[in-house]
This record gives sequence, C-alpha cells and structure tokens, in this order.
Amino acid sequence: MAENAQTGDGGETRRDFLHLATAAMGAVGVGAVAWPFIDQMNPAKDVLALATIEVNISAIQEGQAITVSWRGKPVFIRHRTADEIEEARTVDLDDLPDPQADGDRVTKENFLILVGVCTHLGCIPLGQKTGDVKGEFGGWFCPCHGSHYDTSGRIRKGPAPANLPVPEYEFVDDTTVRLG
Repeated sequence: MAENAQTGDGGETRRDFLHLATAAMGAVGVGAVAWPFIDQMNPAKDVLALATIEVNISAIQEGQAITVSWRGKPVFIRHRTADEIEEARTVDLDDLPDPQADGDRVTKENFLILVGVCTHLGCIPLGQKTGDVKGEFGGWFCPCHGSHYDTSGRIRKGPAPANLPVPEYEFVDDTTVRLG
C-alpha cells in the first residue's frame, strides 16, 4: 500500500499542522490586541513620579496627626502620645481579628505611619482631625460600615478584614521620613 502523501511518519497530517499553526497565530493575535488594554491599567506617570516622597514631621506635635498623599492614597502620620503607645502595646493579640504586634507596625514607636484606606471597602476612616470620631479604641473609625481601629491601626471591631496597611518607609533623619 502506498503511503498517503498528506500523512507524515507519525500519522500527523498537514491539516493537524494547519490547525496548530492557526491556533498559535490566534493566541499571538489575542495577546497583541489585549496588551494595550492591560497596559492602560498600570499607574499613570504622575502617580509613579510620586513613588517616593519625603515628609517633614518636625511640626507634628505629640497627639497630632497629618495626612499626606502618596501614590494617590492618603497616608496618616500620627505622633502618638505615651498613653497611645502603651495602649497599643498592651493589647492581647488573641483578641485581634488580624493579629500583629505594635512593634511590628512602627519603626519609631512615637510615630505611626499608615495608608489611610479602610480595608473593608476602601473608605477613608475618621480620626485624623481634632474632634473627629476615633472609634471605641482611640484610633480611627470608618463610619461607612462601622470598622474601629486602635492606636496602632489594627482592626478591632467591624467588617474590615485586615489592619490598616503600613507603607514602605524609612526615617532619613529625626525630622524627615521617606515614603516609598
């Protein structure tokens, strides 16, 4: 019997090759079309320009807080009082929904630096300004759904699943902190 001209040694046909080549070209085409849509989700150039900022913290008095914008998000910087530090240290970690020691959340214990976005639905909690409701634990309160954070930014009560995040930061000197 003569071998079919369209069949290779392993039984593959030209048609199988054409199917594979077409599928491969289709995948490349989908990737080429999808890339601009995926790329547009990256941060804008103006946000990337603010990837690292330095903040002068010398004017923040004990018990005061400021909010700065970093990467398009509010960052809370609070100069904690001795009572706030002590309260944050003495919390039983077993009582926390997202257990984390206060010492793991700060570099210098008197300055707490957090991304000020509620971990439940992305609201901005109250507690930065004098007179704001600070919640049951003296930290921050998100009135949208009732999340309460303590003086270390840890979730204590409410629907938020996690603590307020601590951004990457370092102290350049005693009066300047670099975010990013």
